[in-house]
Formats: sequence, structure tokens, C-alpha cells
Amino acid sequence: MKCPQYIKVNDKEYKINTDFRVAIECNEIAENKNIGDYERALAIIYKLYGEEALEDFKNHEKILELTKKYLACGEEIKKNMDVPDMDYIEDMDYIEASFMSDYNIDLSVTDMDWYKFNKLINGLSNSELGNCCVLNRVRNLRNFDIKEVKDQKERTKILKAKQQVALKKTKRHATEQQKTSAKKFIEALGLKGSD
Repeated sequence: MKCPQYIKVNDKEYKINTDFRVAIECNEIAENKNIGDYERALAIIYKLYGEEALEDFKNHEKILELTKKYLACGEEIKKNMDVPDMDYIEDMDYIEASFMSDYNIDLSVTDMDWYKFNKLINGLSNSELGNCCVLNRVRNLRNFDIKEVKDQKERTKILKAKQQVALKKTKRHATEQQKTSAKKFIEALGLKGSD
């Protein structure tokens, strides 16, 4: 599926900032419980579509509905009860190394849309024969069922490795710079922030 460039709401079109970095930031905003629901929604609308969509108050609900579909790359949103094996922010070093090794793409200087970024993540090498990018080696280790290992020494070794690459379970705390930036953004909108 091709990455859309616009969303259409009641005969109005809003251009999407399709850069994968913006979508990752929007996902982070959506998961940040330190910011109120309303403020998160406004921040995501602003990041993806800009000031004009932000000012279209009566259509925010429809805009957010289309945003969810966009961030899910056009796929149906499923309630996944599985423990995640990847996080865009925590795993960015692994992602960058894997893009470089598999595709010779330097993500720090590359412009790429959100849909293509996800397609390329899904296409990264992942072979049981050893030809596997670093991101998928980490993901495979996170998903590895330790019950399959009978040898206690090997089991301990694998458990230690799993702990080293485990996603942080603790709540992420925003840096002071992020808090200040969010506060200024909320104040500029004339809203009261939730501390």
C-alpha cells in the first residue's frame, strides 16, 4: 500500500507530514501518560497536519480516526495482547544498524515515508541460518521460549542475554527539555497543561 499524502475530512484536505520520524514521535506522544488525552490528541494533529487541521475543532474526532489508520499503515487496528518485541525509540540503534547492513541506508540522512519505513523493517533479514540483522536477532532473543533449553548453564546464559536486550518495562519519563517544550506548545494553544 502506498503512503497517503493527504487526509480528507468533509471536503477539506490536510497534507500529512509523512516523514517516519514524525510518525514515531506521534506514537511516543500517544503512549505518554504524562500528557493528558486532549493535549496528546492536539499534539499529534499538529505534528502530522499542521496549524490548519489543529484549528478545525469540530472535525478533530474524524481527523484522529484517520490518524490511527495512518499510523497503523492502513492496516486494521488490532488489540494485540502479546508483549511487544520492538520499540521504535528504544531500538533505534538496532534499526539504524540493520538498515545500514541490509539496505545500505543511513536513516540519519535519509528521507523516507512512514509506510516505506515499516515495509523495510518487515523485510529485514531474519533467517535461522544465521543471516539475520541485529534488530531481528534482538527480537528473536526477546521472543525465545526458554523452556526449550534443558541445559542449566545454557539456560542461564540465554536468560542473562534476554535481560540485557529486554525492553524497559518502567514508565518512560520525559526529559526536562521535552517537558518544557510540551508546556510551551500547550500554552501556545491556550490550553491548561496536565502536570
